[in-house]
Amino acid sequence: MAETEAALRTLAQNVRAARVRAGLSLDELGRRAKVSKGALVGLEKAQGNPNFATLVRLADTLGVSVSALLEGPAEDRVRVVDSAGVTPLWTGPEGGEARLMLTTPGPVPVEVWRWRLEPGEEYPSHPHQAGVVETVSVTSGRMVLVVDGVEHPVGAGQTAVFDGDAAHAYRGAGTGTCHLIMTVHLPPDPASVS
Repeated sequence: MAETEAALRTLAQNVRAARVRAGLSLDELGRRAKVSKGALVGLEKAQGNPNFATLVRLADTLGVSVSALLEGPAEDRVRVVDSAGVTPLWTGPEGGEARLMLTTPGPVPVEVWRWRLEPGEEYPSHPHQAGVVETVSVTSGRMVLVVDGVEHPVGAGQTAVFDGDAAHAYRGAGTGTCHLIMTVHLPPDPASVS
């Protein structure tokens, strides 16, 4: 319980700081991210439980990574993250899940995700901001990557790359569990590139 409360406080502080940096009112952030003002007020007070899609929309609108909203300051030069200590941000109906392992620091951040998809399980993603590039590297099993309605089978040992500003989905395929590593390459932060 204390961990959850601490995570909500960190999220609240990070959302407010990013909103202020972007010069957005609660009303304007809500309009752009398609999140109610009431939900944003609660979020900035460390109340509520925003879902994964809400976090992605807020991050995209604020021009930051999802993990920039979730993480406290970096503590060490080398960071090792154990997936067992990372709460899934998405859980599928058949037991699949997505865990945001970390985001690399610097002006061009990269999010590193671990996914598990069961056969037939699908996660549809809305288009991200322009300039976002995603990769999916299947380590075991099979999946179907759907980009702009076109299906692309990806099997163990294969990697696909695509522009994330198109509608896309990840679907488990075959008869076994699909494990994959996804990276989300975010465009440079304009404030850090000069």
